[in-house]
Amino acid sequence: MKSSISQAAFPKLLRSQIAFDIARTIRDGFDKHYRLFRQTSQQAKLHFEQGAWGEAQTAARERIGFYDKRVQECVQMLEDEYEQTELTDEVWRELKLHFIGMLSDHKQPELAESFFNSVCCNILHRSYFHNEFIFVRPVVSTEYIETEEIAPTYRVYYPATDGLHYTLKRIVTNFQLNAEFADLNRDIDLVEARLKSIFGNAKLEPNHQIQVLSSLFFRNKGAYIVGKGINGNREFPFVVPILHNRQGQLVLDTVLFDHEQITILFSFTRAYFLVDMEVPSAYVQFLRSLLPRKPRSEIYTILGLQKQGKTLFYRDYLQHLKHSSDQFEIAPGIRGLVMLVFALPSFPYVFKVIKDFFPPPKETSRALIKEKYLLVKHHDRVGRMADTLEYSNVAFPRHRFTDDLVDELKHFAPSLVEEDGEQLIIKHLYIERRMVPLNIWLSNAEKEHDEVQLEHGIVEYGNAIKELVAANIFPGDMLYKNFGVTRHQRVVFYDYDEIEYITDCQFRAIPQARTEEEEMASEPWYPIGKSDVFPEQFGAFLLGNPRIRHYFMKHHADLLTPEWWQARKQRIQQGIVEDVFPYPQYIRFCNQHTSAPAVTPPPFMETLENE
Repeated sequence: MKSSISQAAFPKLLRSQIAFDIARTIRDGFDKHYRLFRQTSQQAKLHFEQGAWGEAQTAARERIGFYDKRVQECVQMLEDEYEQTELTDEVWRELKLHFIGMLSDHKQPELAESFFNSVCCNILHRSYFHNEFIFVRPVVSTEYIETEEIAPTYRVYYPATDGLHYTLKRIVTNFQLNAEFADLNRDIDLVEARLKSIFGNAKLEPNHQIQVLSSLFFRNKGAYIVGKGINGNREFPFVVPILHNRQGQLVLDTVLFDHEQITILFSFTRAYFLVDMEVPSAYVQFLRSLLPRKPRSEIYTILGLQKQGKTLFYRDYLQHLKHSSDQFEIAPGIRGLVMLVFALPSFPYVFKVIKDFFPPPKETSRALIKEKYLLVKHHDRVGRMADTLEYSNVAFPRHRFTDDLVDELKHFAPSLVEEDGEQLIIKHLYIERRMVPLNIWLSNAEKEHDEVQLEHGIVEYGNAIKELVAANIFPGDMLYKNFGVTRHQRVVFYDYDEIEYITDCQFRAIPQARTEEEEMASEPWYPIGKSDVFPEQFGAFLLGNPRIRHYFMKHHADLLTPEWWQARKQRIQQGIVEDVFPYPQYIRFCNQHTSAPAVTPPPFMETLENE
């Protein structure tokens, strides 16, 4: 919506002290937020150096809540300071102009604009959510923002002048990690050899250089060097993971060059990185040069700036609506008992609404389901749980909805749906990237007699469960319909209403029947607690298909034994943080003589960058 504020009126409006003070309060609230955000990212380096994995996980979880806390602090300050009658339309128009002026030399203007929107939307009614009062579109440019610190956004190295080995060593040592490397020269030799094996004796062009982002990317138990090589008109992205070995020394674990592997590292199914960024837009621009098909919204999100990711996603969504004409419809697949899921066929996401009532055997509530989704947001998703975007009071064009979909929404979630003229308002929903439900994916593989795809699907399904367990997550409902297959052929869990911590579950063996009557009884004769889980029963609802059973027993028979689950639970209770690698084991330097697994994903496709 075009602003009604004319250029001629602009100088006359800027005379309200209230508007100026509110704008300054919001800016100061954002500056406090980003200062604390950066402090957490800077502390990640210390946690990594010390191998303090528990503290690192706690800090990463707590950082997710920083934004909402600062917004609420700011809202409370404004509500305490000003009467509603003082906040006239003229004041709101003017305070936005004051705020724009305060961002002229700001290092994070796009984030500050989103913070402004969050504060205003907590105070204003949704009928005021337009361009006169909030930033529907960005106003302050993020192009060519300069850093004030000594270190620029990225460093440039010239291997043709300095030699490749020396250059690679400088890249690593410039991060000044306060921890001992086991054998840095050996690791540099391995990186150099991998480089030469991939690129051979390519002719070096005059502009040959290596660019590396100045801050390390921290996540879980790893630190990642992110950069690209430039030679002529070609660019070669790379990532070098740094890990601790068993003696607590640092090692360069591998080097990622494969575009698909780098994309998966930055997947929407993984926890957010902790990166110290003075100018986040510059980091996003650099990463987009490595991952040109990944939306900016997802790049901001994976950097831990999920609110900015939400802002950009919503702008992309509005732009897509403007340039499309298809209708929203019920998403394909088995309909859930808890969520009503719909989609726009031309848009690669699904929209999920919690129903108002749940048929048996579901025993839950909307509040409990929201808690589960919040748990996933704050937890390490280890590449196996889809991230979700949560929105309130979303206005959809009514004419883009089929009547059947509107009828279903009004039937299953009447408290969340409101028609307002030509708009359909949904008061609360989640948005996730669209995936192929695993049950449909396996069924298609079986119909096409594709044994490779069928086996791959089951291998990935079991791996997903095992990696979730390593992160202390029990999926609860393990049916195939609750898992999806990404464009990278990875299996991801996306139905969170029954998840539990592994440490809250009791994994039991089924007791031996004492009599023939007990053995033949239709109901269990033994007592079952609310947290009891019997892995031996999984096969009854997962392995009815003989071909699926064959591949499951070949690769994941241990999942049917209570001993396996009990052992994992014990390790978690002992405080052991498991290693979950965001890249294949066979590319690690310590496994460089190990061949690739027999079952591998299908060949890389050009459209896979969007995971």
